[in-house]
Amino acid sequence: MTEPIPVSRATDLGVAKLMPDVDRERAWLLTVDGAPQSYVDLDEPAYLEFEYAQRLGHVLDVVDEPGRALDVVHLGGGALTLPRYLAATRPGSRQDVVEADRALLELVVEHLPLPEDAGIALHAADARAWLEAAPDGSADVVVADVFGGSRVPAHLTSVAYAQEAGRVLRDTGVYLANLADAAPFDFLRSQLATFATVFEELVLIAEPAVLRGRRFGNAVLVASHRPLDTPALTRLTASDAFPARVEHGQGVRDFIRGARPVRDEDAVPSPEPPDGAFGIG
Repeated sequence: MTEPIPVSRATDLGVAKLMPDVDRERAWLLTVDGAPQSYVDLDEPAYLEFEYAQRLGHVLDVVDEPGRALDVVHLGGGALTLPRYLAATRPGSRQDVVEADRALLELVVEHLPLPEDAGIALHAADARAWLEAAPDGSADVVVADVFGGSRVPAHLTSVAYAQEAGRVLRDTGVYLANLADAAPFDFLRSQLATFATVFEELVLIAEPAVLRGRRFGNAVLVASHRPLDTPALTRLTASDAFPARVEHGQGVRDFIRGARPVRDEDAVPSPEPPDGAFGIG
């Protein structure tokens, strides 16, 4: 049997590489410019390798009753990890994936093809521009996992962007985003303050070491107009190999205190990760 070999290709926004996992027969790691972006197991699409992806998956598990199909918009495509996860755990879901790098999408679907009945539509477009053209109340969930290199683009951080996400979501809809920051959390706090101008309920999920300011790391922001099942979310995140903390209510309000919402004219990308923060061991 021929061993799978790495695939490297210059895409529209960087150099992407697909590398096989020696421990899992049809599993692949996607990096862009050397930074890990996605992990996919074609035989087990519900398997989530990255910690932040596990936390996003936990939120997707509790947003509605188990197995119920959802209408989901994914801003940022990568190797289509979460769309594959939802197609497996919530069959019949209708999913739109928006990825600015067309050549990256082409590389992924060529080497890591989607199941024919996955219900996943791919769009090569800017995330905010696509969202602005989407119909009102057309999605149950919007997932934002957009990084230009290792930073969230500035135009996806403002109140105007949050308002577009709120418009596209149904009244019971949920917005979730993968963000990254470190103490003193100027970026993360500003993002929570920004989404608080649009949504009534906010949840923050991150490792305790990150929240204590001990290291740079990912945090998941969740926003909705209705309370989420935070006890279930807390149980799920606590059972992970690297447990996370779920903050909501007063804990989030205390974290935000003093932070200002971001206007388009003041928006900046998320901070540059320190060397080695997201490297491959």
